[in-house]
Amino acid sequence: MTTQALRKETWRESLRSLKVATWLGWQIESNWTDPFLFAAYSLIKPIAGAMILVVMYLVVSGGQTNNPLFPYIYLGNAFYIYVGSVLMGISYAVIDDREHYGVLKYIYVSPIQVYFYLLGRGVARTLTGTIAVIITLAFGVLVFKLPINLIAMDHALFWPVFLIGLAGLALIGILLAGVTLITARHNYFMGEAVAGALYLLCGAVFPLDVLPKFLQYIGLGLPMTYWLEGLRRAMLGTSASPLLAPFSNETILLILISSTLFVGAISLSFYRWCERRAKEKGLIDMQTMY
Repeated sequence: MTTQALRKETWRESLRSLKVATWLGWQIESNWTDPFLFAAYSLIKPIAGAMILVVMYLVVSGGQTNNPLFPYIYLGNAFYIYVGSVLMGISYAVIDDREHYGVLKYIYVSPIQVYFYLLGRGVARTLTGTIAVIITLAFGVLVFKLPINLIAMDHALFWPVFLIGLAGLALIGILLAGVTLITARHNYFMGEAVAGALYLLCGAVFPLDVLPKFLQYIGLGLPMTYWLEGLRRAMLGTSASPLLAPFSNETILLILISSTLFVGAISLSFYRWCERRAKEKGLIDMQTMY
């Protein structure tokens, strides 16, 4: 087989792994109850989560929903749903398959690309997260009259930022999956804990300007900061962050691309190291019963 044919076959295997893992992940996410209850849960949960933040904002601001900061906060909270969904979906797949179902060892000996398998599990959680994001945005437009026009918004900025940001989240999820792979205990909430920390640092619900200087520098080094900023600019046409306002749209996109590539390089090399170490230590089929 020639080198070109071998590469094509590798890509076919990778795409097949991604497709199968996405289907499997969707089955796991959606079949824990009957379709009606799953639909009701998918509808109520994002609205309830958004209302918690909205009520807090209304109490602090005295009900001023016409303040430009309100749509800034609401959009950040809505799109941040993806962060928890993707990070948890990928990193928890290792725990699910190793601890709960005991099949991770079989996945490793099967003709499947494990890296793309984990990405596929993340795609499944992305689909459920998309439902939540759409419901949250629709609720904000209908109830709180958010100034969002899906036709007039900057699509040339929105879609590249949106897709690159999701790719960056998937790469961070792979990195966390590597940590989970070599961790014996206390790894159940790895993705949730990291998502919670990033919630503070990337300006999801308030501008970075309110953070101490050293935390601002950390926030400026995170791809999610520029992802959320780009999405807000595309949908609202402006920035509410004095720290990021001087950056042009092109600069925001360029920083997002470069930081995502940097995270991708670290993620791939670190996961391979974790995978090699897990095999050496016999952690692939480890079940802690914890």
